[in-house]
Amino acid sequence: MKTLLIVDDEKPTRDALRMALEDSFDCYIAADLKQATEVLKSEDVDLLLTDLRLGGDSGMEVLDAALALPHPPVAVMMTAYGSVDTAVEAMRRGAWHFVTKPLNLDEVELLLKRAIRNRTLETENVKLAAENETLRQSKAKATHGLERLIGRSAQMTRVAEKIVQIAPTRATVLIEGESGTGKEVVAHALHDLSGRPGEKFVAVNCAALSSQLLESELFGHEKGAFTGAAQRRVGRFEQAHGGTLFLDEIGEIDSQTQVKLLRALSERTIERVGSNTPVKVDVRVIAATNRHLASMVEEGSFREDLYFRLNVLGIHMPPLRERREDIILLANSFLSEFARENGRPEKPFTEAALARLRSYPWPGNVRELRTAVEHAVVMSNQNVLDLQHLPDFLSGGSPMIESSSAKNSLAPNEEFNLHALEQHAIQGALRRTDGNRTKAAELLGISRRTLQRKLRDSPLPGP
Repeated sequence: MKTLLIVDDEKPTRDALRMALEDSFDCYIAADLKQATEVLKSEDVDLLLTDLRLGGDSGMEVLDAALALPHPPVAVMMTAYGSVDTAVEAMRRGAWHFVTKPLNLDEVELLLKRAIRNRTLETENVKLAAENETLRQSKAKATHGLERLIGRSAQMTRVAEKIVQIAPTRATVLIEGESGTGKEVVAHALHDLSGRPGEKFVAVNCAALSSQLLESELFGHEKGAFTGAAQRRVGRFEQAHGGTLFLDEIGEIDSQTQVKLLRALSERTIERVGSNTPVKVDVRVIAATNRHLASMVEEGSFREDLYFRLNVLGIHMPPLRERREDIILLANSFLSEFARENGRPEKPFTEAALARLRSYPWPGNVRELRTAVEHAVVMSNQNVLDLQHLPDFLSGGSPMIESSSAKNSLAPNEEFNLHALEQHAIQGALRRTDGNRTKAAELLGISRRTLQRKLRDSPLPGP
């Protein structure tokens, strides 16, 4: 039952109002400002019904005291001396309504019930507005976190939904997919949508460093730990404390580093190289690889316990050839980006150029498409981006993957064979760079170490 404070200096009026209203409200009474203030301070009052004149006090003072509370009641002013000026002043100070004496008790009761209904609606509207704003901010946050994850295909929709679902957790995430599919973009989205977006995002390319350097890079080292260690160095785990550590190409780490990484993930502690003192770290780890770690576990080249620790939550990034409906969407996005960066007008692709973009197999995935669009933006001296503005491997010059009539072409049964596509991409990159493995690795979007491993595991056929 709602509470009502009745303030009137005339006892008969107070008693009559209480008797008429006590079936609908839990009533308190006061004869003056002092009594009214005491009730307002001690009780949670929903409604205030006060006379304008209270002997030596004023109902306006009661009104001011009530409306100054953190949760003020709905106030109704009553007086036998009603005037337009008085009503305006009471409403200006915050009164909900104004009634004149003599009172019609039934009308007063209806008026007070209507006042409560209005207050309830106002409260519900404020709550609904707050909920809508929270939802809007949540959607805006999700949109911001996923803004670089471009794609409308079913595969990318599933990836986006998974990111939104798992980002707020602390669980380790393993992102698998071919080189150039956008694994680091996913890692950034997970960080942006986590509870750590204001903290650091620290990335390490595990394939770019030797075993000793990688261990020091991850865990840090003490002064004198090895030749050249002139001073203590804080590792990436400590740098990322409170934030996210992204371990790219995790499949390239050696067995010794795997053991140390497993301990760091299991115990949330690390030891710097040259030290036996454990250091506590609060880090959300996201790992990525273009290798199939489950197969590496079966082969014995990757620890099973580390694999399960990394793959608490998994995300697979599909290759671009499996989501062709996203190619033009991505190309247009890159077009806008590079036109802006290079101070060029945003020119449209011709239908011929679009058709070529759609048909190409994109062994280098999104990274390769991005490079091709940047090339076209820079090279175009016309009002459109046409075939001749695309890189040679797209426009008909020296292809990265040769056509079916060229030497070492794909056989029909190899057209959708991932290993065959990879091998031909490597061959094309090496031919295009005259055998320079460093440049070929850059062209393929992988590290030189990864290229060397692929050549070692699957040697290319001779001439």
